Amino acid sequence: MADIPLSADRPAPPPEPRRPASPAGRDPARTAVATGVSILAVLIGLLFLVWLVLFITKGRFLKPTFERIASSATERRVRVAGDFQFYFDFIDIKFLADGLTVSNPAWAPRPNFFESRHIETRVKTFPLIFGKRRAEFLVLDGGNVDAEWDKQRRNTWTFGDPNAKGAPFQWPVIDRAIVTGTTARYVDPALLLETDIKVDTVRASGTTITDNRINFSGDGTLRGKRFTMNGGILSPNSTVTFGRTKLVMHAQSGPTLLDLNGVLPAATQIEGSDLNLTVRGPNLRLLFDFLGVAVPDTRRYRFNSKLTKVGGEWRFTRLNGFFGASDLAGDMTISLPNDRLKIAANLNSRSVDIVDIGPFIGYEPNALAAKGATAAVAQTGAAPRIIPDAPLRIEQIKIFDAHVNYKVRDVKQPFVPVSNIALTFDLDHSLMKLSPLTMDIADAGHLASDISINARVPAVLTDYNIRLSPTPLNKLFRKSGVFNSGTSGTIKARIQMKGTGDTVRESLASSNGRIAIILPRGTFWTQYVQLAEFDIGLFLQKLLQDQLKKPIEVNCGLIAFTVRDGVAAADPVLIDTDKNVMTAKGGFSFKDESMNLAFRADGKKFSLFSGQSPVGINGHFAAPGYQLITPQLLARGGAALALGVVASPIGAVLAFVDPGDAKDAACGPVLSGARAGAQRTTEGEPRKDVGTGKGPDAQPAKKKKFLGIF
Repeated sequence: MADIPLSADRPAPPPEPRRPASPAGRDPARTAVATGVSILAVLIGLLFLVWLVLFITKGRFLKPTFERIASSATERRVRVAGDFQFYFDFIDIKFLADGLTVSNPAWAPRPNFFESRHIETRVKTFPLIFGKRRAEFLVLDGGNVDAEWDKQRRNTWTFGDPNAKGAPFQWPVIDRAIVTGTTARYVDPALLLETDIKVDTVRASGTTITDNRINFSGDGTLRGKRFTMNGGILSPNSTVTFGRTKLVMHAQSGPTLLDLNGVLPAATQIEGSDLNLTVRGPNLRLLFDFLGVAVPDTRRYRFNSKLTKVGGEWRFTRLNGFFGASDLAGDMTISLPNDRLKIAANLNSRSVDIVDIGPFIGYEPNALAAKGATAAVAQTGAAPRIIPDAPLRIEQIKIFDAHVNYKVRDVKQPFVPVSNIALTFDLDHSLMKLSPLTMDIADAGHLASDISINARVPAVLTDYNIRLSPTPLNKLFRKSGVFNSGTSGTIKARIQMKGTGDTVRESLASSNGRIAIILPRGTFWTQYVQLAEFDIGLFLQKLLQDQLKKPIEVNCGLIAFTVRDGVAAADPVLIDTDKNVMTAKGGFSFKDESMNLAFRADGKKFSLFSGQSPVGINGHFAAPGYQLITPQLLARGGAALALGVVASPIGAVLAFVDPGDAKDAACGPVLSGARAGAQRTTEGEPRKDVGTGKGPDAQPAKKKKFLGIF
């Protein structure tokens, strides 16, 4: 197709519209930044304006607002009677109020929790934003604080719901303080504590305190015991200029004295403190009575330690001192987990006097020190008693828990050598455990025990479990001189009993269980064994031959008792030697501490002159008696006299002849600690000479007849 030429009068297409050109150099990102800066500048300007208004006016116009907001937040009546200031002193908050009062909850006996003539402080702003209360300084004049708990564990310083459980008091950290004419009252019915503290007037000029000491004093009662206290800050100028605070304090309750000195990080901050504590007095129990903690009586004591507070714990470290004639060192922590007092300690002693151990089982230490062992004997009617009857302080142990590790290197005493005591004591809601309690005996044996005292039940239940490993007798009794190196015999023992009662005496007097002392094979001095057997013929023979120190052989031995309701019956007493079989019947009673035992020895070989009568042990634990001339021996002596008259002197001797028909004991049941019914002769026959273990009466065995005559 041929091109159609444009007509000269045909209109041209309209031109496209042009976009307006952007201003040269404008960037959208820069615009956003500029906008942000402008807004920030406005905010800063507004804040500066607020700061300027508050700084110029000192925020006095905020007084009604402060009273309204503070009253609403605390649910208390908050009022300022005089001048009020609230503003930013540079960046920190400055607060001043004259005649400030904060009311108490309705249940409190006093109208106001806090009141003052003048209070002024500056609080660090940034720590406050993060929940930390820290003031650069505090000026308080004419202040009164009523800090009080009630029996429902509400307190006056927990704001909000007046019936809510109170929170522990936490001091705000104050770097420096000037407090004049101020008193504080603290009441805690749970601790039975009430105290009033007064801070003496201090004159100040700028940052310099013209007096060299800020004094405080106070008094009060704790668990019914009055105490006084006084002290001071010894470096007030250093304190005012943000230095560490040197503190000294003295407290006294009767004969109990306490001294405290050291450094606090800040005027009101105990956390992280470095303090030195010294306590002394005539009886450590009086000191712990302030805490309501039951400890035994002691003789005079003195202890030093470092003291600090970390979290909720009061830590006593590098503790050292003495009680009575015993030393003590270690560390201790006192805390209140779940609002319940707990004591944790690791203690050790190089040397402990036996007198100072007495109170731990119920004996009075000063009496023991003055009178010796006789002080442990109490006269009850006509019978002396030695088992302690000091009652367990049940009400005191209900209010605290404890975990104590205690080690003793050596015990000073004139009896059995004891060393390396290790004790773990636990108290958990009135359940006490001494487990384990171990010690070395005579440098060769080892005693281990587990004792629990359950005071959770109405009738306190005590469980005794005591084990003695094989111990050489010559070492065990080396201080008594009973045995010498010629004795190679050993002894081991086991005690298992349970009883009820809140004293050692009551628990033993109601106990049930078993006591077993085992003598494995060994040698002993002839002198003491033959005297116990009262074999006069053999004794005289050995004496004439100068062989009293020649050892005799013990094949095996068992001294055992079954305890029923506090009464122990021999079950059995059986000692087999190379020449005799010794047995005993009878027993003893924990109820009145009486004893009634009859020992006798039957010879395995012919003896020309033998008493052949029981040796009696009677009396009481504190005053035992021995009966060598028994009715059986007197009867035999009468028969001998009759024979001597009727027949001849030879007939008199025949009354004391022992034919030597005693049966060897099977040592298996003896060494296993079996009861009387399980004992056998070496031929396997049941033994009839060891009793039944069912009664305490010591009925001596009938005398043996010789030739069917006697």
